[in-house]
Amino acid sequence: METKTHKYAIEVADLTVAYGNKPVLWDIDLNVPPGVLMAIVGPNGAGKTTTIKAILGLIKPAAGRVLIFDKPYAEQRSLVGYVPQRGSVDWDFPTSVMDVVLMGRYGALGWFKRPGKTEKSLAQEALEKVGMTEFANRQISQLSGGQQQRVFLARALVQDAQIYFMDEPFQGVDATTERAILTLLQELRSMGKTLVVVHHDLQTVPKYFDWVMMLNVRRIASGPISDVFTEANLRLTYGGRVAFLSHHSGDDSIHDLTDASLPEDEKK
Repeated sequence: METKTHKYAIEVADLTVAYGNKPVLWDIDLNVPPGVLMAIVGPNGAGKTTTIKAILGLIKPAAGRVLIFDKPYAEQRSLVGYVPQRGSVDWDFPTSVMDVVLMGRYGALGWFKRPGKTEKSLAQEALEKVGMTEFANRQISQLSGGQQQRVFLARALVQDAQIYFMDEPFQGVDATTERAILTLLQELRSMGKTLVVVHHDLQTVPKYFDWVMMLNVRRIASGPISDVFTEANLRLTYGGRVAFLSHHSGDDSIHDLTDASLPEDEKK
């Protein structure tokens, strides 16, 4: 699919999500051009995970519209890959690494057609890209957290999507896995893919991403890192929790901003 003819890969207008009478997302507008690697950042309870789920139709919004390459998501589902939070999955389910990766092909195959040589070859190639070839027959329950995350990425890769949504892919992984994930994301971007990543480590945002959405129930700002990832917007996003952004003084660090110490189920 030629994505360059589209001004935006993702268009979100007036998106509102509420649980009972409590708004979780309020009147979100977001335009994401093709071929960017975008982080979604914000404090605990900001609605980061909810944003992705609402775009993907996993949560029904109270209002709003979502377009993927100018068409409703339901018509473009095959162009979208999704990597959920690792903590949201039952890893005790008795299945192998290969079987999990092959699930990424079901959208193209249909649920009643068995994967053949082509699908298995694509799965092997994806496992090789994430460094998990030797674990193909391993039960997923026997993997470490970082290995499980790599399997999720391999499953998304075999979809050959144009847009990837990833919810905290760097959370709880070792440094080697983090580098491997980052390399993979950058490779996908270089291929013209669009990537939207929920991320909590603000210190790595300028290094890892070229686009950012700053969120706290409302969209505070979105756009290129150089334009919107500023101290003023960080203060608007994090309120009293932000101390200062000191990269202009040469320290290049952000203080009291990340929610890295929060329990996984509190990071939305």
